[in-house]
Amino acid sequence: MSTATIDDKGKGRHGFDRAHWQDRLDVLRSRYHVPGAALAVLVDGEIHELASGVLHRDTGVRVTPDSVFQCGSIAKVYTATLVMQLVDAGELRLDTRVVDVLPDFSVADDEVTKSVTVGQLLSHTSGIGGEFTYDTGRGDDCLARYVEACADVGQDCPPGTIVSYCSTGYAILGRIVEVLTGQTWDDALRDRLLTPLGLEHSMTLPEEALRFRVAMSHVGELEDEPEPAPVWDMLPRSAGPYGRVLVTAGDVVRFARMHLDDGLAPDGTRVLSAGSAATMRRRVADCRDPWSFMAQGWGHGWALYDWDGVPGYGHDGAVVGQFSYLRVVPGSGVVGALLTNGGSATSFFVDLFQELLGELAGVRLPDVFAPPEEPRPVDVGALAGTYEREGVRIRVGERAGVPRVRLELTGGVAKYSPPIESELVPVSDSVLAMPGTGPVSAPWLPLVFGTLPDRTPYVYFGMRAAPKVS
Repeated sequence: MSTATIDDKGKGRHGFDRAHWQDRLDVLRSRYHVPGAALAVLVDGEIHELASGVLHRDTGVRVTPDSVFQCGSIAKVYTATLVMQLVDAGELRLDTRVVDVLPDFSVADDEVTKSVTVGQLLSHTSGIGGEFTYDTGRGDDCLARYVEACADVGQDCPPGTIVSYCSTGYAILGRIVEVLTGQTWDDALRDRLLTPLGLEHSMTLPEEALRFRVAMSHVGELEDEPEPAPVWDMLPRSAGPYGRVLVTAGDVVRFARMHLDDGLAPDGTRVLSAGSAATMRRRVADCRDPWSFMAQGWGHGWALYDWDGVPGYGHDGAVVGQFSYLRVVPGSGVVGALLTNGGSATSFFVDLFQELLGELAGVRLPDVFAPPEEPRPVDVGALAGTYEREGVRIRVGERAGVPRVRLELTGGVAKYSPPIESELVPVSDSVLAMPGTGPVSAPWLPLVFGTLPDRTPYVYFGMRAAPKVS
């Protein structure tokens, strides 16, 4: 049920047309082969919760507003909030060096070990290899062991240069939270954030989620009806700070409402200082790839948007077969969260939120990334070569005059997908488009080529920088 007051015509007293948005949720979910979805919207101070489809295609269990999904990387904003609470308490500063809190911390680059800061980890500007997925078991020492294993993690790019999305950094931040609070990251999140905000359907561990109706991941090619994934959760416990907070759509909006209210819970409890809430959404760096996360910049935790001059913030998340989206329009007081369990989720989200935010907040999201219908010729030779970053090897070349790419996951993430080979479609001299395939939710994926400040060529894929190695 919606938390808004519903009149006898199905509208909330503030004009949210529940029947209309339920219809749009149902129609678009079906169009884009999404098995199940949950939507929550804050407008005029009221939260409305809607649901559509099934949690699991084989069981046919329906999605309800209290159904729990994996939110993927939206978890990073929760971890960033915990870190900023420690800044409020005087335990940290943004320029605090990681090694000053974790004396045994190291990465492969000795200079980065000595200099990388909390602020750089929060803003994805550390340059540390961002996809170091490493299973350190289910024990309470999993993050301590993960940080110990980071000793061999290399750099995707020099620190402080560009935004290069870094999940590794958020696992390190999770360990910083543990050391300074004396709690596990899971317990700190529950005691310092979830409980004060009354988020009773948010948790971190699979066994906690079993109390509720839980969404199953679904996988398959975008044009097909996806099938249930072979396992519910492929992430190790050490991924929690960057990838696993289990939530309802309504709880995501309640969390975001605290940020919209500059750190205040609905009952007036100060969860985060207004200054720290503002710091999290203050731009640190621009995004050279504005398509992968649909963001133009990044703060100390939030992705930042510019919708034709209207500012906003939010975050996206993905776990194999589940995709989540959060958008905040501060000028209108509107928050929307969409959780899905497979299918062409990005196109579903964009179509729905173009309508939703257009009507409720007067903004229009950009269209889904795609190449032009008639691409112009591009000299792929200038872009050809092998590019590598932590977890990924990217080979760009040409066959019979057609640009091609081979993507190969390496290291701890190799099990998530076999190598993918595909033709590329030129968008510009520095952007090529790859058809969405495998465990993704977008019809096209951008490869953005550029040069680092030290003049090393690199390619952005998934907003992660991979330097050219040959």
